[in-house]
Amino acid sequence: MKLTVDTDAGWVSVEGDPDRTRVPLASAEAFALVSETWLRAGWDAKYVYSFTWLGRPIIQLPEDMFRLQEVIYRTKPDVIVETGVAHGGALVFYAGLCRLIGKGRVIGVDVEIRAHNRAALEAHELFDAITLIEGDSSASTTLAKVKAAIGERDSVLVLLDSNHARSHVLAELDAYAPLVTPGSYIVAMDGIMEKLVGAPRSQPDWRFNNPCQAVREWTADHPEFVVEEPQFLFNEGMVRERVTYWPDAYLRRLR
Repeated sequence: MKLTVDTDAGWVSVEGDPDRTRVPLASAEAFALVSETWLRAGWDAKYVYSFTWLGRPIIQLPEDMFRLQEVIYRTKPDVIVETGVAHGGALVFYAGLCRLIGKGRVIGVDVEIRAHNRAALEAHELFDAITLIEGDSSASTTLAKVKAAIGERDSVLVLLDSNHARSHVLAELDAYAPLVTPGSYIVAMDGIMEKLVGAPRSQPDWRFNNPCQAVREWTADHPEFVVEEPQFLFNEGMVRERVTYWPDAYLRRLR
């Protein structure tokens, strides 16, 4: 697909799609087309590698974190579990939200928490709300440690941001979905991988080896969960769909 953006004429021209030859620039459809291109360009330029949150690198699209904070505020979980720690910026983000809300704590799980990242997190002002667990997120021994850190009556929200291979996400869904309380969510991040084949740092098998494919397969056998988009609680504009690296990521537990 080729786009031509003509700001003087106020049109976005689309080559290769007979149903969308030209759309008004001042439209939700044009915004979606340009956003899709922006997401790809941002991947190529490693845009998400340029942010910190309260001093810690946070390798996430700001739009995704902004939508997620509203979900956290609405559900007010007692525990937020995230697989994949990296530099720990996301853990600090969630811990800060918990402090603002007045409840909640965070468990971060990673197969390897590097010494300098652990030291920086342990020295952070919000570390009293964070528990770090090192180990393969889908291993039974690791899962046992996570369960031991969750109270019997705690409400739980889970975020999957470790190994994004289809098989690993399926294993994490099997392992962590039972921890999610009804009305809360398990979120399988970075499903945009299936749209990035051919981009720098991508792999040919990403077309099927990605979190979105794992979610499709897993939810087909688990009717107690439904894929549900985060609500736009305030929206006076035309845009109705998220700009996101996490398409079809939010699985809400019904029962």
